[in-house]
Amino acid sequence: MANEEGQAIAAVDLTTFTVARHIRVAGNPTAVLAGQGAVCALTPNTGTLHEIGMRDLVLRRRTQVARSAVSMRLAPDGSAVWVLCREPRQLVRVGMEEFRIQARIGLPVEPVDFDVAPSGQWAAASFGDNGGVGFTDLLARRSQRPVGVGTTIGRVRFRSDGKQLLVANTADRMLSILEAPSGRLIVQLPLAVRPENFCVKSDGGQLFITGAGMDAVVVAYPYSTEIAETVLAGKAPGAMACSSAYLFVANPRSGDVTILDIETRRAIAVVAVGGEPGFIAITPDEQYALVLNRRSGDMAVIRIAAIRATRTKSASLFTLIPVGSRPVSAVVLGI
Repeated sequence: MANEEGQAIAAVDLTTFTVARHIRVAGNPTAVLAGQGAVCALTPNTGTLHEIGMRDLVLRRRTQVARSAVSMRLAPDGSAVWVLCREPRQLVRVGMEEFRIQARIGLPVEPVDFDVAPSGQWAAASFGDNGGVGFTDLLARRSQRPVGVGTTIGRVRFRSDGKQLLVANTADRMLSILEAPSGRLIVQLPLAVRPENFCVKSDGGQLFITGAGMDAVVVAYPYSTEIAETVLAGKAPGAMACSSAYLFVANPRSGDVTILDIETRRAIAVVAVGGEPGFIAITPDEQYALVLNRRSGDMAVIRIAAIRATRTKSASLFTLIPVGSRPVSAVVLGI
């Protein structure tokens, strides 16, 4: 996991629930992902991508892709990492085998977020206060002209089939859905919240949205392009993650996680986890939900099989592990 203020990557053994190693990196890491036999960590303030071996937990290589970066995505075939850069405004491809820059594609406006389509051919970037979204052909190495969508644009995610793009129209409190890659606007769906956080169910059939404006989660159906329901979920809900049965919603202000039953869309439990929970990951076998607490610097572990709907709507933690200074992102391997 990435410890932003600790300038380190913490490796936690989930068989013993202990920290196996802290790996120092130059810069403040904000994201980690798993590539081919390695973990990649991004330090946006230095514009550098770092490679850590999965088995030996040693920093192997690093490459500076820009003066400053925003975020990264793994290519669908796992052969490369795409990095969204702010200075200069580019999409940069880093090959996993040689860990070198293979391509640079210029962007017309300073980017805020991006996603890569399941086919691997297209990427889409949002341009914040510019109000636009731009599609990039990753094979032809060419960016299209931005499409105006709204006043301020935040997160973007491709639908699971890659045929549509889900856009957070934050200033206007809309979920905008565009045809990909033409950019044709299909629909604008009004929301009860400012769309700041997205979470997509693994089958792609439901999109969960949280943000300022209401203590709730908005449930949208991407394939039928409609809002299904708005469900109360704690205080100022933020980051989310979902298993096949449950949606876990972090409530940073109250230091807890609200658990919603996805089928009934009802809150069934609340778990106190620590100071300022800001990221949640589900282990691949769905045994545990891992909650990173930014202020208290620890990882709360919720045992999913132990979740029960009770009259008190309360649940207990399985364990709490100190992991470092301001943990903000994690990836789970080998479970």
